[in-house]
Amino acid sequence: MIMMFGGLGATLENRTPEWITGMQEHMMKLDQELRDSGELVASSKLTDPSQAKTVRFQGGVPVPTDGPFAEIKESLAGYWIIDATEERALQIAARVVEYTEFPMEVRQVMHL
Repeated sequence: MIMMFGGLGATLENRTPEWITGMQEHMMKLDQELRDSGELVASSKLTDPSQAKTVRFQGGVPVPTDGPFAEIKESLAGYWIIDATEERALQIAARVVEYTEFPMEVRQVMHL
């Protein structure tokens, strides 16, 4: 699983409209390459973290609240689940990080 962080809200304030358009095109091109190669298992973009709900244990009960964590600077923005080696997953993540400069995490999905 390749998880994309950042690129939401305040992290885009200093980016030009051309950069944002280029980043979107870069991501769509890479997504299509993964589809065409048969490596893509699943993928999805996520909504802005301001639309998230967080459930915390408070006063002995689970309590849902608006929003994610306080003062969040990086948030999960989307993911790809691919059928490939770790080396290949790291190559894919590096292509995105090279453009966005936002961190990405590569983690193997556990199989039962």
